[in-house]
Order: sequence, then C-alpha cells, then structure tokens
Amino acid sequence: MDVILLERVAKLGQMGEVVSVKEGYARNFLLPQGKALRANESNKARFEAEKAQLEAQNLETRAEAVKMADTLDGQTFVVIRSASDGGALYGSVSTRDAADAAGEAGFTIDRKQVALTAPIKYLGLHDVTVNLHPEVTATIALNVARSTEEAELQAQGKSIQDLAAEEEAAAEFEIQELFDDIGSAGFDDDEDPRGPATDDSAEPITDGES
Repeated sequence: MDVILLERVAKLGQMGEVVSVKEGYARNFLLPQGKALRANESNKARFEAEKAQLEAQNLETRAEAVKMADTLDGQTFVVIRSASDGGALYGSVSTRDAADAAGEAGFTIDRKQVALTAPIKYLGLHDVTVNLHPEVTATIALNVARSTEEAELQAQGKSIQDLAAEEEAAAEFEIQELFDDIGSAGFDDDEDPRGPATDDSAEPITDGES
C-alpha cells in the first residue's frame, strides 16, 4: 500500500514522502496513529493544503521534545522485582514498567514511547531508548533490583555476582568467628580453677630417714 507520511517515521521516510508499506502495517499502525494517509489524489491535495500547518506543529512538538530530552537523558529509575539468586527475574520488565518508573520520578512518558529490543529478564542496569519525537530520543537506565539497598549497590557498579560473593564471604567469616569463640570457650573449660596440678605420688622426706 502507498501512503503519504505526515511525519518522519524511522527507517521509512520524511514528512510528505510517498512510500510503499505492507497493508497490515498501514492499517494497524500508520493510519490509526495519524502518521500517514492513503496515497490518493484527494489526500495528496489535502496534504499540500495542510503542509504548512503540519510543519509548524512538527517544529513545536520537536522543541518540546528536545527540552524534555535535556532533563530525561541519562536518568536512572529503580524497578523492584523478585528474582532468583542467579539474577533471573520471575517475569520481566515491560515498557509499561519503564513508563511507570519514570512517572514516579515526575516524568510523563507513554509506554508506546519506550523502545525495548527484548524484554528485560535479569537484574542489573539496562539502557532503554525513549522516543520523545520522530526526530528526538533520550536514553534512560533501569536499575532492576530486588530491593532499594541492592539497587544502591548496583548503582555503585557492583553486579549481582559481586553481591552474592560478598554475602558468601561475610557468612563464612561469621561461621569462622563462631568456631573461634567455641574453641576459646573450650580451652577455658579445660583450665583447673584450683591452679596447676601437683604430683601427689611422691612421698615427703622427713628428718631422720636415710
């Protein structure tokens, strides 16, 4: 199907271009989203009549997007999720989760603006692209952790493997201290409170004995 683009569409074309796309893509995305019109004589005339207005609207929305990108780009948002000790999530982090996390921090983002190449299924820091405008994007990071404390450690550059190793080392240290305390207590119990033992088998020597 041939359509007239009403705005720039990534990997497809610029505003005003007539491009050929699959009919399903046009019907399910471009046309209902107001990103294109069917390429017929009537719509071509309509586009030419509204071209100046569309370009003005595009400049306005682009300026707003650039302003938002200046504050949004580089931001990190924490997403708390349950996960195994190996770091695999019980579920996944979706575009809605990313939008909600940004919203809690005061940024208004639609989940449709969030671009995930694949669902996030592991703990850690994940870079995510946000399409604020056909010509403007921002990159945010999602800090996916099992707790706020774990998120803080991940923000310092520690991976889930590092955290597990530290917890294991701490546990081993506590066990060793426990054994040391038990050993010390055992030595104390072996000591005779009456003092060192004496040899009672030796008979005392008295005067007059040869």
